[in-house]
Amino acid sequence: MSKRVVLLGQPVTHSLSEALQEAAFAAAGVDASYEPIDTPTVDLPEAVKALRGEEYLGANIGVPHKDRVASMLDRLTEEAQVTGAVDTITCDGDQLIGHNTDVIAFKPALEELVGNQKMPKNAVVVGAGGGGRAAIYSLIQAGFQNVALFNRHLHRGERLVKHFGRSASHMELKARPWHESVIEAELAKTDILINASAMGRDPEETPIPGELLPPDILVMDLHYVPEETRLLREAKEAGATKVMNGDVMLIEQTAAAFTLWTGEKAPLDVIKKTLKSARNKPDVPVRTAEEQAAEASA
Repeated sequence: MSKRVVLLGQPVTHSLSEALQEAAFAAAGVDASYEPIDTPTVDLPEAVKALRGEEYLGANIGVPHKDRVASMLDRLTEEAQVTGAVDTITCDGDQLIGHNTDVIAFKPALEELVGNQKMPKNAVVVGAGGGGRAAIYSLIQAGFQNVALFNRHLHRGERLVKHFGRSASHMELKARPWHESVIEAELAKTDILINASAMGRDPEETPIPGELLPPDILVMDLHYVPEETRLLREAKEAGATKVMNGDVMLIEQTAAAFTLWTGEKAPLDVIKKTLKSARNKPDVPVRTAEEQAAEASA
């Protein structure tokens, strides 16, 4: 029986995961398909319940559902439990297991950004969603000493800091108010800036105005848009030591999820090649959860 994997999120039209995973399945000889499904929050419980069917290998979970889906699953891995976010689901019989491949993928991305330098100890993270949770957990694991978190809604940042309270007891982890003067002050004493927020996918939008960016800083933007984001452009103009988009994280996430679903090593070369070509293709319509349910009952 051909197997299915779905991406549940809203929106999902920007995702390149379908192209990457389908290419990986084909290269590895895995009889499976990958399908993005635009899933409103109200439809999420039924969409997750459907994954218990024998035709499913599992699913990816996109925004805004990464922290909502955990309570709908049977078990969570350590990374998913500690971060409170799930981006990949696997099926073990009729049991659903939640994983966090953001954490798995962030480590090699951070190491590539830092390169041959000694791992820094100070960072600023923008965004308190799934990407921000993975970034903060990874920075804790990497031994960072000071991490300042900025989120448009301060209470979300404060809640995330509280969530990591015990595991971050060795360091200073703080949520800071979204004021330019505060952002500028924190950036002036940091080594790395990580944008894990939704802001910045639009080429004219940036979470941090260019005039606030100091020179000699490392900047990672988790967006994997085709062109450089405005944040990365302006960071280079400000004299950043190195800038990097989300390509490494996307490739590593794709590989990690593929292995979780299939038990096989992911064809990394195929994934990297497909990423380059997929960006040149126009977006295709994706089905809603309602359309999927109607088709299944037909």
